[in-house]
Amino acid sequence: MNKFNKNSVLLTLALIVVGLAFSCKKYEHYIDGGVKEAKFDGTILQYLQSKPLHFDTLTQVIKIAGMESVFSNDNITFFAPTDPTIGKAIRTLNKELLSTGKDTVSRLADIKPAVWKTVLSLYLFKGTNRLKDYSQVDTLALNTYKGQGYLSYNSTPMNIGVVYNDAVTNAGSATEVRVKYAGYRQLMISYIPDLSRPQAFWINALVASSDINPTNGIVHALKIEKHSFGFSSNYFNSIAIENGIGNQ
Repeated sequence: MNKFNKNSVLLTLALIVVGLAFSCKKYEHYIDGGVKEAKFDGTILQYLQSKPLHFDTLTQVIKIAGMESVFSNDNITFFAPTDPTIGKAIRTLNKELLSTGKDTVSRLADIKPAVWKTVLSLYLFKGTNRLKDYSQVDTLALNTYKGQGYLSYNSTPMNIGVVYNDAVTNAGSATEVRVKYAGYRQLMISYIPDLSRPQAFWINALVASSDINPTNGIVHALKIEKHSFGFSSNYFNSIAIENGIGNQ
């Protein structure tokens, strides 16, 4: 191999190594949550305001709910729902309102502050808890790995736990190897509609990025997929309509 080709190979290998390093750096916090501590020099409210692509609607809802002080001054853990889940909740609510001949929601303020506060409080907990502070949960083996019960900010019983995913090599092939609970760990928060049968039915929300650390607590950002704001569109619709829409 001549000197030019040798140098080209070495340069290519170096670029691959650097590329892999940056790829791991880019995704390590997002995928597993808990791999590193993501410090933010500001309050939880300021952190949410700094991410308008994901939380612009959420910060408006916090203001309407009259909870800016809570997100700025209290020591809290917040499982942050993203804007698309709030938008989906409003669209679903409007379908129900239209079907009954009622006025629909055109502004966030058309929904009463008490409604926003009630729903936001489901995602909010006093004190600071990181991924490492929660116990394991497996919804298929709740007798063994049941997570832990917590009271949300409005004293609603919730379950929070860490899902231990399987480690898989050669996925989908004849030589696939799966090691139970040896994969990445992911936070999950669950709403339990029927407390008389606490293991019968859970509504689960997985965390996309955990352990974000502003100055007054911890933020765990929820995945967008398959999550409804308030954990149940029926629940959100019922309390919104019960409290009246707009000037009703």
